[in-house]
Amino acid sequence: MTPNEDPKTRVLIFPCGTEIGLEIHRSLCHSRHLELFGANSVEPNHGAYLFRNYLPPLPMVYDPLFLPCLDALAGEYHIDFIYPAHDDVVLTLARHGSLPGCEVIAPSAETCELCRSKSATYARLTGVVSVPKMYNTGDLDAPFPLFVKPDRGEGSRGARKIQSKKEWDTALEADSSLLSMEYLPGPEYTVDCFTDRHGTLRYAGPRERVRTVGGISMHTRPTRDEQMTRAAQAVNEAIPMRGAWFFQMKRDGAGRLTLLEVAPRVSGGMGLCRNLGVNLPLLSVYDRLGLDVELLEQAHGIEMDRALASRFFTDLNYTHVYLDLDDTLLKPDGVDPLLGAFLFQCRNRGVQLHLLTRHAGDLAATLKKNALSEMFDSVTLLEPGTSKSAHIRHRHAIFIDDSHAERKQVREATDIPVFAPEAIESLLDWRR
Repeated sequence: MTPNEDPKTRVLIFPCGTEIGLEIHRSLCHSRHLELFGANSVEPNHGAYLFRNYLPPLPMVYDPLFLPCLDALAGEYHIDFIYPAHDDVVLTLARHGSLPGCEVIAPSAETCELCRSKSATYARLTGVVSVPKMYNTGDLDAPFPLFVKPDRGEGSRGARKIQSKKEWDTALEADSSLLSMEYLPGPEYTVDCFTDRHGTLRYAGPRERVRTVGGISMHTRPTRDEQMTRAAQAVNEAIPMRGAWFFQMKRDGAGRLTLLEVAPRVSGGMGLCRNLGVNLPLLSVYDRLGLDVELLEQAHGIEMDRALASRFFTDLNYTHVYLDLDDTLLKPDGVDPLLGAFLFQCRNRGVQLHLLTRHAGDLAATLKKNALSEMFDSVTLLEPGTSKSAHIRHRHAIFIDDSHAERKQVREATDIPVFAPEAIESLLDWRR
């Protein structure tokens, strides 16, 4: 399995700033066979901080100019594949078909249309898997609590539990298109899947959605359940899929698994599968290239928890970095990983590194022990009473030290930017 190496396959992820787009980026950015491009409609967005090739904004997917502008952008940058990262974008591009010289990574328009409607999905899968019991206001025996949600919603927007007939009537008066269904109080699961171009289900990985926020699985862990694996096969046979897709299930009051939705796209939590060795977005690209893929899933225990992550842009321009050793680069348990990553980023870019230290032990032995002997362009062991600023000889430089007093002295003497270790995150460039 070796994709064409020259030129690289060019993949445009749109919209690249969604949780789905960010997961696709994480899945593809390490492949030497691919070159990634990101575009978005809403500015600013997080994609700009992760994509080295961040393209001009596109109109919203509902805008009549969206498809012509996307077509022009794909042609200008010689895009081979567009990877949609939002439900409405998946459907719009599937309906439109492939752009000239550019293929959309999505199942057929019929499949995407079906999955965009929960009621149509339930109708197709009735008798295939367990689907929720549906109710309308004329059902006098409707049990409370009920659950209502939009037929074409996403991210749990508009979905809520209904406790009474009055609350139910009020909800439907405000939005008559809401679906009303049985309330499922049990644990919730996602089954991440991959179907190849031959229609064969190659992977089904169930995981429990332990904690969710806004419909996004923030804490998730694998689970083994043959019933979910069989459900994946049944859904794949009833709805033609291709590439990465997923479905969600929840247990009712009696513990029975019941379908919530099917989505013909990457899920935001597929990073769990990726870290078990099954990179579903990358497999989807390879499948589109006509390659027969092989899966190698790991069996170790793993859980995934997510939270907000900060990324930064600065207007700093420096060619030299001066930094302290003890309690800055070296902590009691070894080299600080984040600062170590920054130093290698500097080396990759030709930024020179200068160590300024008052280390009390054998400095050469300490550097060797921590694999730092070849890291620096210069190493200065300061004499007692010598200021660090006296050894900073470059104007386009920054200084890193855990000591406030050292940072203050260097800033006042040299007027270069100074950083504490906890501010190193603002210096890292995550764009790939």
